[in-house]
Amino acid sequence: MNQEPNAEKLMLDIDAHFMGRALEMAHQAVIADEVPVGAIIVRNSTIIAAAANQRESLKDPTAHAEMIAITQAAAAVEDWRLEQTTLYVTLEPCIMCAGAILQSRIPRVVFGASDPKAGAVTSLYQLLDDSRLNHRCNITTGVMADRCGQVLTDFFASKRAMGKK
Repeated sequence: MNQEPNAEKLMLDIDAHFMGRALEMAHQAVIADEVPVGAIIVRNSTIIAAAANQRESLKDPTAHAEMIAITQAAAAVEDWRLEQTTLYVTLEPCIMCAGAILQSRIPRVVFGASDPKAGAVTSLYQLLDDSRLNHRCNITTGVMADRCGQVLTDFFASKRAMGKK
């Protein structure tokens, strides 16, 4: 009996579980009136970092969920190399975040919604899989994409309804 389909389903279930946790962080961002992106970093089936966007509250253009989670994870493992980890993020990482992912040596990235305007993993650029760079990531796309995208759609629709940017 072939067990690969079972292993594949198990991986999908695991990815959905952790993406659900990243979505919880995105919902926290909504409450804080931040663009709802959530990120978590997992090592050995344990969440070692969890973050939401904080650009508005910190007045910091680098305070993306991925950047904050990477900083938290590095502190948790006491090393800048985040080998043997997986980053789950609700929105495709931008150029800045993709650079930080590469620099921190995260081997696997799972994201929900694609970002056709700023995505640097599969949409505009393919930085995490560029053979010219010294590190590449395994990439899984579209995990809970509809739910991840809907959080963003709802957030920006409410902003437009209120007459804000």
